[in-house]
Amino acid sequence: MTRLITQHTLAELTHAAQESPRLRKNLNFHTSNDSVCHRLLNALEPGTYVAPHRHLHAEKDETMMVMSGSFGVLLFDEQGVITETVVLSQTRGSLGITIPAGVFHSMVALESGSIFFESKAGPYAALAEQERAQWAPAEGDPGCVVYLQNMTAQFAE
Repeated sequence: MTRLITQHTLAELTHAAQESPRLRKNLNFHTSNDSVCHRLLNALEPGTYVAPHRHLHAEKDETMMVMSGSFGVLLFDEQGVITETVVLSQTRGSLGITIPAGVFHSMVALESGSIFFESKAGPYAALAEQERAQWAPAEGDPGCVVYLQNMTAQFAE
């Protein structure tokens, strides 16, 4: 089935993210979690916390292309030191990024209405313990608010 991605699609997804307790929402184009290629739109609102993580499977490179808004992408070394920051935006910075498997990463929404297209190999597998950044708070931990503030501060103008 052909699906168009329109400005209305992005507006609906933004609204769903704003209404979500996690301040994010995705729209999958792949048919199931078992699909060999995952393609989706991912809407993040300011204030959502994406815990730093990595994907260890050799085929789990992750490509993200900004559709609207802007994001700050952070890459970390094994000890949690930020090694690179990148702004993804259609009006400033870069349009997309491919993060190789094994690289710790996270991102922050820099403005409301931020949506990116994501593609990576399937099937879906929950993060294994060694894929979680032990040096960063997990989602829902009390320390994640301050950690998110520190990540967002990396992109202060």
